[in-house]
Amino acid sequence: MACVSPDKSITTPKTHIDGVPDFGWRVPLTYKCQEKCGPFQSPRLKQLTGFVGLTVRYMQFWFKKRNQGRIPFINHLDPVMHNPIYGCPIGGIGCGTIGRGYRGEFCRFQMVAGMYNFAVVDADQFVVCIRKNGNTVYQQVLSAQPKKTKGLGSWKWHFPQQDATYHALYPRAWTIYDIPEHKVRLVCRQISPVFPHDYKETTLPTAVFVWSIENNGDEELEISIMFTFKNGRGIKEDKDGGCWNEPFSHKSDDSEVQGVMIHQAFRDMDCTYAVSAAKKDGVSVSHCVEFDPNGSGEDVWNDLKEDGSLNSVGENSAKTKKGKEIATAVCAKCTVKPHGKGQLDFCLAWDMPVILFAAREQKYARRYTRWFGTKGDAAPRLCAHALISYPAWEEKIEQWQNPFLSNSKLPAWYKSALFNELYFVSDGGTIWVDPIADSSAESSVDPVPEYSKFAYLEGHEYRMYNTYDVHHYASFAFIMLWPKIQESIQYDIADSVVSEDLASVKFCMSGEKGIVKTANTVPHDIGDPEDEPWKRVNAYIIHPTCDWKDLNLKFVLQVYRDYSHTHNEEFLKYMYPKIKLVMETALTWDTDGDGIIDNSGFADQTYDAWTMQGASAYCGGMWLAALRMVVDMAKHLGFDEDQAKYAEVLERGKKSYQDKLWNGRYYNFDCSQHGHHDSVMADQLAGQWFLKASGLQDDTVFPPANVKSALKTVFENNVMMFSNGNMGAINGTRPDGKKDISSCQSEEFWVGITYSVAASMIQEGLIDEGFQTAWGSYHACWEWMGLAFQTPEAYMTSRHYRSLGYMRPLSIWSLQWALEKFHPEYLNVKTGESQVKVAPEINKEKKSDSGVSLPEKSVESEETVHVESVKVKEEQADSGVSLSDKSVESEEKAHVESVKIKEKKSDSGVSLPEKSVESEEKVHVESVKVKEKKSDSGVSLPEKSAESEEKVRVEFVKVKEELQANATTDVIKEEKSGSDECAETESSGYQSSEVLPS
Repeated sequence: MACVSPDKSITTPKTHIDGVPDFGWRVPLTYKCQEKCGPFQSPRLKQLTGFVGLTVRYMQFWFKKRNQGRIPFINHLDPVMHNPIYGCPIGGIGCGTIGRGYRGEFCRFQMVAGMYNFAVVDADQFVVCIRKNGNTVYQQVLSAQPKKTKGLGSWKWHFPQQDATYHALYPRAWTIYDIPEHKVRLVCRQISPVFPHDYKETTLPTAVFVWSIENNGDEELEISIMFTFKNGRGIKEDKDGGCWNEPFSHKSDDSEVQGVMIHQAFRDMDCTYAVSAAKKDGVSVSHCVEFDPNGSGEDVWNDLKEDGSLNSVGENSAKTKKGKEIATAVCAKCTVKPHGKGQLDFCLAWDMPVILFAAREQKYARRYTRWFGTKGDAAPRLCAHALISYPAWEEKIEQWQNPFLSNSKLPAWYKSALFNELYFVSDGGTIWVDPIADSSAESSVDPVPEYSKFAYLEGHEYRMYNTYDVHHYASFAFIMLWPKIQESIQYDIADSVVSEDLASVKFCMSGEKGIVKTANTVPHDIGDPEDEPWKRVNAYIIHPTCDWKDLNLKFVLQVYRDYSHTHNEEFLKYMYPKIKLVMETALTWDTDGDGIIDNSGFADQTYDAWTMQGASAYCGGMWLAALRMVVDMAKHLGFDEDQAKYAEVLERGKKSYQDKLWNGRYYNFDCSQHGHHDSVMADQLAGQWFLKASGLQDDTVFPPANVKSALKTVFENNVMMFSNGNMGAINGTRPDGKKDISSCQSEEFWVGITYSVAASMIQEGLIDEGFQTAWGSYHACWEWMGLAFQTPEAYMTSRHYRSLGYMRPLSIWSLQWALEKFHPEYLNVKTGESQVKVAPEINKEKKSDSGVSLPEKSVESEETVHVESVKVKEEQADSGVSLSDKSVESEEKAHVESVKIKEKKSDSGVSLPEKSVESEEKVHVESVKVKEKKSDSGVSLPEKSAESEEKVRVEFVKVKEELQANATTDVIKEEKSGSDECAETESSGYQSSEVLPS
């Protein structure tokens, strides 16, 4: 299969299925990835010389770790092989996860914090039994995945693949099974409790499986579903012995749950699985306490076949002996009338309340134990709670997702990518914990204990928690959906800035010795789960990251971006001293005093195999963005000396940046004499992207014409030159569009970088280009290479990938950030109605002593309303900073072909963008234009006007002429007209990512 355009997508739904969303990742169970892919392990011959010393020293490190009984933080000798089987995983955030295959299997267990077991467990299954007139007429395992082991040979395997379809839209998934010979359709709806702005339900270690049954025949049927599960994680330790099963029944209010618990321990940490079903009117529940998952399975199979139920026994099982495993089964049964429907509800929960990392120096309680306790007896209550609460979970999920799904302007594939890439928030080796008793790891900042300590892996194969240079890109998902998690991560990073670890370490790339952590620097990561995270940071020892040029800057950029979104004054005040420390350290990297930091001639940034030297587009741009933000923060907090100091450096730096790197079309990779110094780097505008995304538009730092030219060059060279633009953005090309093969990383496509570059394009009005760019990476991973729900860091044209299950692709949410802030017209076109809450009030401005506008907190309305459209203005502050508030345009069927940005000079000489919308076609607009009024500075600011009648359509055919005639028009503003659609509201799942005055 070659890379294709979105209209030829093989996973975008083409037909409607009742009860299933029209958007998501959908495949028939006959689907099989046809590409032969594998992990990247062999650089080009010309690249090998740089890896010889690294290889030798890494091997020494690898054997040392193995001798200690530990697994290296990156295990290059045992990479995860290509296995394109995965579907939507189950479980909440930070509580452990279990993977699901799209053909029905349970696989990829992450119970031990941060450690993955890539196993398919045959005994973990759903089985259907159909009875008619007192006789069993059909019994079948509901999985189309071939059986891996010899056990359970008496069961009927291999559900006909042609009769089933899988659909995933995280955190839910649907499998539709048709049994034509009995005119039965089964739909399994899998639900995990994951939805935005929730810090309780979202933590729960559970999933619900709702089985909807349709009897389309003329005879009454008895339908039974049996859920089987075994101990362990599909590894040899499952046979260590000591496991035992216990039946349970839990009643609360008007509900009853029955099931069986499997008691066990992983690495001496107690963990209880609970398999259960809801007993209710018309539904009976039965169980089999134990059976041998390695035997024939004949007893439990025949027990079900006999009468559609299991022979419930109330006694506990004996503990397993060494070499043995144990499984259990729970069955629910109902009668379905001709042409009628039925429903059976199951739950899987796991209670592993207290965890330790490999060093075993500190105990942690998972966050869900705040409500369910740490005694290890919560499994029945978790099941009961889940089976009662899942309708409310689904309501919240749909309130969040429906505004996106109903928006006809958003591409269908994007709706899938946006939600399905979020799988990594829970299935990223994620932990969400509270330290038990006294702990030096606990932050002293009050907000951290309130929302616990949060960490997630760089990747399933790159086992480092909160890798900060990568989280920088992924952080958009957290600040938009769970901002308190983002703040928790930031507090931990801030606290580690001042820390120092003098332990000696040999760096694998250079062979030089150094110390683990230098004071006044941002750590690369907060540790390895095979050691003691938070206590010992910087598990990464390939390079000395204290000299990395991006980490300190990314801390500054994220703090400012976070503050612009949350307006948390205490957060900003706490962070500013840490920001000064890291900025002072960064100032020492300006070796020639020209105001721009200089890269050191080794791979001293997130591209850790791609060498930069001297001023570089990537690090230099982020340095300028950081300076500009610090100037703004210093003004706001009243640190005049800091403001003046960093403003002076900024003035020198922005001139040097243009002089040294701008070549008339784009910014050179760096200013060295290397042969690749003039390569076109896809990520060259990383600083400008974050600066503008954070609400600071300073055209003297990044001239708009240069920005637009550079992005167009990236699109032409790095995107369109490969598979007709259907493969994403390659990291580096030469000026003629050929691959830059100076480094293995320069010829890789990084999914998260592609998404962020696409977001930068969208910010600058290159919307079609941005979506085309992002489509390429989604398509390459989720379709071409079969890497759904294991999105890698990188892939290559040679069909190699690197680091499966990676953090950075969460940057897909930066596209949504860009759309909300800069192109709200994409948020209001709907195909159906959805009820949403009123948008938060527009944030007011207050002036600092320096005259710079700064945000005040907004109060969000709890009231639910139908809003058809909201569009708000862009304003320019006296300082020349372009500031925009929320906007949602009310063009139900309007098609705006282009947005032209004019520039106007403020008194300070800073170029300010003024919006004009020029229609290339007939534009139908449901609004009236607004009046303008002059601010003291002479900048035109819009006043509101509103249509008093709902659904008034005005054919605004004079837009072009009036805009041409009135060059001072800043914005055409449309007012509310009564729609249900407003994707920026709280009920749509997250706070609006509006740009705030700064």
